[in-house]
Amino acid sequence: MAPILTPQESKSHLTSTRLWAVDKVILAYTLFTTTIILGWWHSIPDAWQLLFWHIAGAGLLFFEVKRPNLTSRFFRNWYPLPCVAYYYKEMALLIPAIWHSDSDQWLADLDFRIWHANPTVWLERVSNPVLTEFLQLVYTLFVPAVLLVAFLLWKRGKCAEFQYYAFLIALGYLVSYIGYVIVPARGPRFLLRNVQHVPLQGLWLFHAMQNTLDRLESAHYDCFPSGHTELTILACWGSRLVSNRLFRVYLAYTPLIIFATVYLRYHYTVDLLAGIMVAAALICFGPALYRKLSKGGTAIGGR
Repeated sequence: MAPILTPQESKSHLTSTRLWAVDKVILAYTLFTTTIILGWWHSIPDAWQLLFWHIAGAGLLFFEVKRPNLTSRFFRNWYPLPCVAYYYKEMALLIPAIWHSDSDQWLADLDFRIWHANPTVWLERVSNPVLTEFLQLVYTLFVPAVLLVAFLLWKRGKCAEFQYYAFLIALGYLVSYIGYVIVPARGPRFLLRNVQHVPLQGLWLFHAMQNTLDRLESAHYDCFPSGHTELTILACWGSRLVSNRLFRVYLAYTPLIIFATVYLRYHYTVDLLAGIMVAAALICFGPALYRKLSKGGTAIGGR
């Protein structure tokens, strides 16, 4: 892959006291959700706490940028991880305040028009405990699979590649969150529960893995676009920055998790299509956006 920034630009970028591209993306999203909080202030539980964490988070970022210290290098490279996790949890409070209905039936109807059947119901004919157990494991490994590329790039000292991958993944997550706000949906395993003929059954860990994910995700409207599809494709693309061998592993893993999202009744197939389209757009236009945001760095403290 051609370098996103020249060696001179990369060195200057990593040591500057300017906002990085990923910082600008996260701050823009913070402004977006802050606007939602203020606009639906009386409908959002503990709105003042959410606003406080937005202000505190932005303040901490500016402090680390303006006053480099022993924590700054690690903080500036890794803070997007807890940040996107926090914003994901926040969606469970924001979306119900904005919408009093969901888009599940609309998405299910689109699926039915395409396939002349409900895909999750049709897939019952290939359902078996071994496959269910395996695909639930594949699905559960989603976050570790996305993070593994970042950890390997960090461990091998590929700073420029790590920076771009962190930018791309953070952007991918935040774009999917905006999709959740625009098209709120919980998934076919809730809407089509009474249409399914047989429940999914695994072998040993299926229910434990599913229940753990349910507790972590709480009552989320996180279907459209499919973040599992989008982010896994981005991770697969990014794995090339580590090695061709790892890329081949991700090339095998990616179609499995995409299939698992429908087989396990988490997603409609139109969610997958949307996730693929978003991933393709970010892969195509991400480098140009990254260069633009990196070169147009915002100086902190007049520098």
